Amino acid sequence: MKKIVPFVDLKEQYLSIQKDIDGAIHRVVSSGNFAQSEEVTSFESEFAKYNNAKYCVSLNSGTDALILGLRALNLQPGDEVIVPSFTFIATAIAPVENGLTPVFVDVDERDYGLNLEDLQKKITPKTKAIICVHLYGQPDKISEIQDIIRKTKQKIYLIEDACQAHGATYKGKRVGTFGAFSAFSFYPTKNLGAYGDGGAVITNDKKIADKIRSLKQYGEKIRYFSEEPGINSRLDSLQASILRAKLKHLDRWNTKRKQLAQTYTELLTKQTPFIITPMAMKDREHVYHLYVIRTKKRDELQKYLAEKNISSLIHYPRPLHLQKVYRRYGYKKGDLPIVEKVASEVLSLPFYAEMTGESVQTVVDTIEKFYTSKLNF
Repeated sequence: MKKIVPFVDLKEQYLSIQKDIDGAIHRVVSSGNFAQSEEVTSFESEFAKYNNAKYCVSLNSGTDALILGLRALNLQPGDEVIVPSFTFIATAIAPVENGLTPVFVDVDERDYGLNLEDLQKKITPKTKAIICVHLYGQPDKISEIQDIIRKTKQKIYLIEDACQAHGATYKGKRVGTFGAFSAFSFYPTKNLGAYGDGGAVITNDKKIADKIRSLKQYGEKIRYFSEEPGINSRLDSLQASILRAKLKHLDRWNTKRKQLAQTYTELLTKQTPFIITPMAMKDREHVYHLYVIRTKKRDELQKYLAEKNISSLIHYPRPLHLQKVYRRYGYKKGDLPIVEKVASEVLSLPFYAEMTGESVQTVVDTIEKFYTSKLNF
């Protein structure tokens, strides 16, 4: 059965800029140059400029951006990297793939970023990096995290996982250049998405950028002469050309997302007082990669929406410290109470730049009907 309101609608985005996308694809196909082309270097230059960064290194995925970015810091096996437990698993994969130890930290219930109190408790002499995640498009508390790092008087790298935060700003400055490096994902559903996988690191540190360029190309600085173990993690020319075309529209799409989010919040606040809506934090521009609500009847509500042909998803149902793959680090249920609570309540509603106000109203009306049927809530 056709969905009344899909979770995302990438077809609508394509139709809105079809001429630009078709032109980009034609340009690459006509050139016959599908890898390591000027399309890739041009996108890197344009994305770096957009973020007011010196360097951009394009990669196969946001996951590889985190992995190779960390590898470029030359940390040692056993060094600790602090990671929020409430994020996509790729954030923790990065330290594990580099032989480093992830240390999971609870979150702030207001913005789902790092819990500063728990962060301070988890820093040890082995702590070498802290990854803050701009989850759902909401920048984390960068200044406060930087203050904590300074007070330790240790060399601790700040890393930004900006995979969901293309175009977001913190105190008027785009996220991505506050730490040693930042990672971006161009998965198709992202605010800036390719037509396949893709990612990038942005940094102001030339040594880090040069190191990642070598690592992503078999450890080569000169072709066919590998100087260190590397991998193949290239962004192909077709994806780069598509991203170049879409980058021109990113700010417009983000503005539409913010407007839709405001509509959602106003309607939900008015019609359904049992819902916790996303908070817009001072000095932080949320770009709403996702519109995520919280409710104690999350699973029941999701089932009801599905019955009414409205899609929804859970980002994310199981905190990282409770994932089976990370049991060896000794965490147990109850260790991080806020993240465990939040993970049981979050629900991502349908949300995309081309979504209409009428569709938002349909979703909200359906949610209201659910609560009306649960008078004993």
